[in-house]
Amino acid sequence: MVIRVFVLACLLVFALPWSQAAPGAAAATPAIQEYEHGGDVPYVPTPHDVVEQMLKLAGVKKTDVVYDLGCGDGRIVIMAAQKFGARGVGIDIDPERIAEAKQNAEQAGVTDRVKFIQQNLFDADIREATVVTLYLLPSVNLRLRPKLLEQLKPGARIVSHSFDMGDWKPDKEIEYNGRKLYLWVIKPQSGNAR
Repeated sequence: MVIRVFVLACLLVFALPWSQAAPGAAAATPAIQEYEHGGDVPYVPTPHDVVEQMLKLAGVKKTDVVYDLGCGDGRIVIMAAQKFGARGVGIDIDPERIAEAKQNAEQAGVTDRVKFIQQNLFDADIREATVVTLYLLPSVNLRLRPKLLEQLKPGARIVSHSFDMGDWKPDKEIEYNGRKLYLWVIKPQSGNAR
């Protein structure tokens, strides 16, 4: 287990395709196998305490609609509904993660406030979002940036766990338990970095 966590951490830090990482480690986890077969990001869940800090950093409230791009097991939108009263939408390309997220939402009693969509995050319509959460790789954040700027309304907030957006400077950056969290607030068109 320790080796798997280390391998996933190395993959995230260096943002390299697995084929360029340590030889012989390719069969470490199903998440890595999915990444090898065309997924943009391996599945590495955000710890629950970090999820809560992300939602606090975004100032999530009952009137918000939180979209988690690459939602994994659904923990971010589920916590947004449970602890903050928000509505949530989780988007993930992996059908197993979506099934797990739906089951977790049912167990948490929040199926009336959250939904999960199996879809490539680059194809998703995120116009309804007032908050977007990310735990993606730096290259994916950069590819996603034009979509965020195009579809999100002024005042919408974006929170990223661990990775920034290149030269788009965050409005706020904090460190929590050794993890960096970044916040951007969408400004009127003339004020956004593109």
